[in-house]
Amino acid sequence: MTELSHYRNIGIFAHVDAGKTTTTERILKLTGKIHKTGEVHDGAATTDFMEQEQERGITIQSAATTCYWRDHRFNIIDTPGHVDFTVEVYRSLKVLDGGVGVFCGSGGVEPQSETNWRYANESEVARVIFVNKLDRMGADFLRVVGQVEKVLGANPLVMCLPIGVEENFIGLVDLLERKAYVWDDSGLPENFEVVEIPADMVELVEEYRIKMIETALEQDDDLLMAYMEGEEPTIPEIKRCIRKGTIALDFFPTLCGSAFKNKGVQMVLDAVVDYLPCPTDVKPQPLTDEDGNENGEFALVSTEEPLKALAFKIMDDRFGALTFVRIYSGTLNKGDSILNSYTGKSERIGRMVEMHADDRNEIASAQAGDIIAIVGMKNVQTGHTLCDPKHPVTLEPMIFPEPVISIAVKPKDKGGSEKMGVAIGKMIAEDPSFRVETDEDSGETILKGMGELHLDIKVDILNRTYGVDLIVGQPQVAYRETITMPLEDSYTHKKQSGGSGQFGKIDYRIKPGEPGTGFVFSSVVVGGNVPKEFFPAIEKGFRGMMDQGPLAGYPVLDVEVELYDGGFHAVDSSAVAFEIAAKGAFRQSMPKAGPQIIEPIMKVDVFTPEDHVGDVIGDLNRRRGMIKDQEAGVTGVKIKADVPLSEMFGYIGSLRTMTSGRGQFSMEFAHYMPCPQNIANDVIAEAKALKEAK
Repeated sequence: MTELSHYRNIGIFAHVDAGKTTTTERILKLTGKIHKTGEVHDGAATTDFMEQEQERGITIQSAATTCYWRDHRFNIIDTPGHVDFTVEVYRSLKVLDGGVGVFCGSGGVEPQSETNWRYANESEVARVIFVNKLDRMGADFLRVVGQVEKVLGANPLVMCLPIGVEENFIGLVDLLERKAYVWDDSGLPENFEVVEIPADMVELVEEYRIKMIETALEQDDDLLMAYMEGEEPTIPEIKRCIRKGTIALDFFPTLCGSAFKNKGVQMVLDAVVDYLPCPTDVKPQPLTDEDGNENGEFALVSTEEPLKALAFKIMDDRFGALTFVRIYSGTLNKGDSILNSYTGKSERIGRMVEMHADDRNEIASAQAGDIIAIVGMKNVQTGHTLCDPKHPVTLEPMIFPEPVISIAVKPKDKGGSEKMGVAIGKMIAEDPSFRVETDEDSGETILKGMGELHLDIKVDILNRTYGVDLIVGQPQVAYRETITMPLEDSYTHKKQSGGSGQFGKIDYRIKPGEPGTGFVFSSVVVGGNVPKEFFPAIEKGFRGMMDQGPLAGYPVLDVEVELYDGGFHAVDSSAVAFEIAAKGAFRQSMPKAGPQIIEPIMKVDVFTPEDHVGDVIGDLNRRRGMIKDQEAGVTGVKIKADVPLSEMFGYIGSLRTMTSGRGQFSMEFAHYMPCPQNIANDVIAEAKALKEAK
């Protein structure tokens, strides 16, 4: 059994193209896990094993692997950078203790870096920063450090400085040890020598070393006082302070290099061992009650405690269903019976494997701190807690974003329907941000996802992996409806049909809710005019009607209903009668409360060379975009804007045309906003025409 203090569960995350997967490849080569390095641009990277990843040169799903450095066990997850797959980053961060944030030396802090950094902050994951690609044109280490401070609001602790810039980048100076490392041109990571610090860098090195020591020693008052009095701390003392501050998220050790050229990757591995937390250093995961609220207890990381583990990813491959599990406490052995606290069902552990991308090694047991995969579990989904049947617990669940875009698909031939049903079932289990519905009227299957690329890849997987040929419809926007005016109203449901009848009377107020609140129900009834036991039925009636708005049948958002009076009959009143009354009240009042169509607005980050800024801004304005910010960088300009999703279909083609292929963009859902009247009219007319056609 590995000592828990020798575990490092880390994720590698960054913007598209900053070099995450290449960095992972170099780490695997250095730690002896692989013997030949695969390149992303050749489609040969170990962790990019899906056909779609190899063709597009991007990471789509997070891959797990295990390796060893300085007697420490690293469980590494290489995460995607593209915004459509951030759910993979989110769920990986949820089960990791530390991370390596990779930034491109010339691109700096890019849009997706911000999203991933925000997720890591929310998950309170300690990180080291690796500024990669310093051999690229326009690379500037200290400029990226400045962006980390300004854009991310983080505190980078510079641990080394590069020797040479762009194509003349040959090595780096370790500030702590005051040593310069220079690599030769062979591209082999072990071919370096320790040399004197270049004369023109001595002053800069001392300046940054003093900054680093002063920042680190703020973690220990005694050492800081001694330092102020002229006593130099030892290197182990400085390292201890850096580790403490890193785990507390006070600062982030910042390193530099070029993963592709094999320069500086050893420093990153050393920093992971020296500064990132082991499983017992991080805050334990909170436990929750059945409703998902924290109950004040925690899953302490210890092999002595009863088993507590979280299933964070399901993957279907040629060997069957794999459930990726992070074990927080206890041990797990082949043949054990475990309880899924979400379903209340027990399952027996058949086979357990340690993952290396899409290869696996069979193992007989695992312990707290491990990230493993279990083969062939039946009813487990992402976010379920697996625990000791004698000690049932629930770990804090995962919350996934709502999809914002949908497409209608149907198989080209009759035989494809069954295949598609089975395939989609597996894909939903694998990706919680991918949803599927059947349109009852048309019989079409509606796929819902986070963006055009997300759905494009899903259709590709259905076609290639599962052999289902599809006819794909146009992308559809997830419009919603809401109300604009408060209203006071009354509704009576009365039915007499021999014997006991049905009676329920409700007096209620409906008003627009705060954005993002969904549906809120409250009651201020006093004096028992409506007995308390009928409140849940009234709420259920209103809530059940929120799926179809009065204008175009889209789901309704942000409505508050307050019950203030009513009436009941001692014999004829029942929960069903009040539920029907609430449904009738919804139908009666919504059209009178100023209903309006609202549309999803996306937070769009566009990168463009300077010569095309005017064209790009003009185009965003034509798409009803609101420009929020502009920031000039060395290689171009970043534009931040809020743009309606309906205007963003096919945007990548227009952007490439405008910028001669050099523009890039990413977008994620921001919020809902009212539609302009002319567009709302079109949406309503389209919904009406669709209804009549059916």
